[in-house]
Amino acid sequence: MNEHTPLLPPSADAETRRAAVYLVMSQIPYGKVVSYGQLAAMAGLGRAARWVGRLMSQLPDGTSLPWHRVIAAGGRLSLPAGSPAGHEQRMRLRAEGLSIVNDRVDMRRHGWHSTEHSG
Repeated sequence: MNEHTPLLPPSADAETRRAAVYLVMSQIPYGKVVSYGQLAAMAGLGRAARWVGRLMSQLPDGTSLPWHRVIAAGGRLSLPAGSPAGHEQRMRLRAEGLSIVNDRVDMRRHGWHSTEHSG
C-alpha cells in the first residue's frame, strides 16, 4: 500500500467507502489497469479487494466509470470471456492498446500506481 494513502476510519459508512472507491476508479488513466486489491488500498480501504469486487458487480448499467480497468490480482481478467461484460471489458482494454494474453494483462507494463499520475 502507498504510504501516502490514509485508511478510512473503521466507522466510515458504506456510502463513504463507495464514494472513495468511485473517486479513485475515476482517476485510472486510459491504457492503465489496477487490481481490486490495489483499488481498495488506494481508496483507503486496506485489504478490501472482495468488497470492491462486490461493489463493482453492482455498478449501474451505462456508468461512465472505467470499470473495465479494474482486474484481478496478477493481471488476470476475472470476467468470463464468453459473458457480455467479459467481452466488453476485453474489447475496451484492447481499444486502449492493452494486449491480453491467456486472459491476463501485463501489470508491469500496464499497471497504474497512483503516484505516477498525481503530481
